[in-house]
Amino acid sequence: MSDARKHTEVAVGILIRADGALLLSTRPEGKPYAGYWEFPGGKLEAGETVEQALRRELHEELGIEIGAAEVWKVTEHDYPHALVRLHWCKVRAWRGEFEMREGQQMCWQQLPLEVTPVLPGALPVLAWMAEERGLAALAATPPAA
Repeated sequence: MSDARKHTEVAVGILIRADGALLLSTRPEGKPYAGYWEFPGGKLEAGETVEQALRRELHEELGIEIGAAEVWKVTEHDYPHALVRLHWCKVRAWRGEFEMREGQQMCWQQLPLEVTPVLPGALPVLAWMAEERGLAALAATPPAA
């Protein structure tokens, strides 16, 4: 990995419904990995905190106002188009009706997810969520060949 590549800072919302279901949406047409399922969020703009960026992005993408959002985990993923640092925030409170403002699809999913393909950067977080919920089989890494 070259030090010349700059990280893109991204705020990501893991919206968790009262029954434990997670909100996923598809990447819009025209973006890298269009049609892949992901947790909603987006890039931090200059001067924004992670929570401010997440609040703005979820309003722009989904039409909702979120409650408190604190960073739970931070991961990095090296995509062909961008080196991203993902700031994962669990969100349990929001107001408003969901509107898919970028033409994306959304769905609520329990673990294990039924939707595919899932954006590669989300896979570690799904494993941690499974581990937290005692779903060890989902969290386990496959044995080496």
